[in-house]
Amino acid sequence: MLCEKVLGNLREDKYKDIIVDYVDVEWYEAFKKLHRKITHSGEEIGIRLDNDILVKGLNQGDVLYADEKKAVAVNIPECEVITVNVEDCCLIPKVCYEIGNRHAALFYGDNEMEFITPYNQPMFEMLNKIHMHKEGICFRVTAEKKILKLNFDKAVSSAINNHTH
Repeated sequence: MLCEKVLGNLREDKYKDIIVDYVDVEWYEAFKKLHRKITHSGEEIGIRLDNDILVKGLNQGDVLYADEKKAVAVNIPECEVITVNVEDCCLIPKVCYEIGNRHAALFYGDNEMEFITPYNQPMFEMLNKIHMHKEGICFRVTAEKKILKLNFDKAVSSAINNHTH
C-alpha cells in the first residue's frame, strides 16, 4: 500500500465507526517525506508525502489511508523526554536558549513554567545546573527524565528536526 497524503485525523466524525490500524512514526521521523513501515496488524506500507510535510509534520491520529471499513492512522509512540520546570519566569529565556542552542526540539509542558525536550544525557545534566540568584534567593531549574508522548500541538519550535544553516 502506498500512502501519498494525509486524509484527515481520527478526531473527525467520519472515522468514528471505522476499524483503525496504526503505523508507528517516531517523533523525529514526523517531518520526513518518505517512510517504509509495518502497521500494527503487519501490513507493509510506503508513505510518500509532498513538501508540505516538512513544515506541518505528521501528527497523532493523522489518517494516511481509509476505505469504508478501515483506516491506517499515525501513532507517535512515547519516548524518553526531559521535563523542565522553572521556579521563576526569569529562567524561561535561559532554558529556551540553551535547548535551542543545541538545536533540540522544544515543547510547552502542562503549564507556563514547564517545557519538554527529547532526552539526552548531556542536555539533562546541563539543564539541572541552570540557576539564578535574584534578591538573595537562588532559583533553580528542575529537570526530570520521563517517558511521554510528545504533543506536536504544543511545539515551540517552528520545525522539529528540520535544521539548516
